[in-house]
Amino acid sequence: MKARALKTHRVTVGESLLSLVDEFVPPLLEKSILVITSKIVSLCEGRVIPKSQASKVDLIQEEADAILETEHPIQDFYLTIKNHLLIPSAGIDESNGEDVYILYPKEVQSTCEVVWSHLRRTRGLKEVGVIITDSHTTPLRRGVTGIALGFCGFKPLYSYIGKPDLYGHPLRVTQMNLLDALATTGVFVMGEGDEQTPFALIEEAPKMVFLNHPPTEEEENSVVISPEEDLYGALFQNASWQWRNQ
Repeated sequence: MKARALKTHRVTVGESLLSLVDEFVPPLLEKSILVITSKIVSLCEGRVIPKSQASKVDLIQEEADAILETEHPIQDFYLTIKNHLLIPSAGIDESNGEDVYILYPKEVQSTCEVVWSHLRRTRGLKEVGVIITDSHTTPLRRGVTGIALGFCGFKPLYSYIGKPDLYGHPLRVTQMNLLDALATTGVFVMGEGDEQTPFALIEEAPKMVFLNHPPTEEEENSVVISPEEDLYGALFQNASWQWRNQ
């Protein structure tokens, strides 16, 4: 598998995402995967709030689907759930912005599908993938990796169910999350600082099954698991969550 970051100019609020793709994404091979950091999607959508106009706590209350109730947040970070993801502070970010809060993209899945259709139409591709990513923390581990907020053009899971292990025993539950593994690869090569590389290109990824349609609702939700089914579900069920609109 090959992965490389793509450098752009410094993206500003209100630019066209498709124009950035046209300008900075080189010719693509079939079965390529374009990774896009959610930060520039938010900038293109204008999802930016000056710090002088709102407090971060108020924005978290507005943006989060649920907030873990605590009297002592760590460094002003609140643990939240948004769009089926466990993330700090509803994804609100202050890095790589000048005195502003950058919110999560509003229509991340639709944006993936628009970029995917654009690449197929303008580049003459039949099989191509698009992922919009964010950096992500793992409980009890230091540092960030990556996670996908939206995707298009391929099946997000690779199932080992029924396939033999090393000793011929059939595997019962194992599925590989290709989507977030690819997102982590993209985040790794794009970086977190002043690299100015909001796109990444992944080629020759194994185990991929490409699709000629945007993901169905079932395919989109196939990577989502409910707290009741989650191996770590007890952590959710025994904590005190403040759910929006409840």
